[in-house]
Amino acid sequence: MSIFRRPHYSSEITNFIEEMKEKKPTLEAEQRAGRALLWDKHLDRSLLEEYSEARVPQQPYVYQTQTK
Repeated sequence: MSIFRRPHYSSEITNFIEEMKEKKPTLEAEQRAGRALLWDKHLDRSLLEEYSEARVPQQPYVYQTQTK
């Protein structure tokens, strides 16, 4: 027996997640669908360029009036 071999340990969180996945096997697919709905978007590069060109530079302290 090796001195480096340890018994398998899994935390309460890991056990909870594994139990949840066993109870609801479609959970990961639902999570991926939700992510695709909110985050995985195709961006139009030309629009992004237009947006960046149209930006107005902001002064260091927004609420201070300009004095010239």
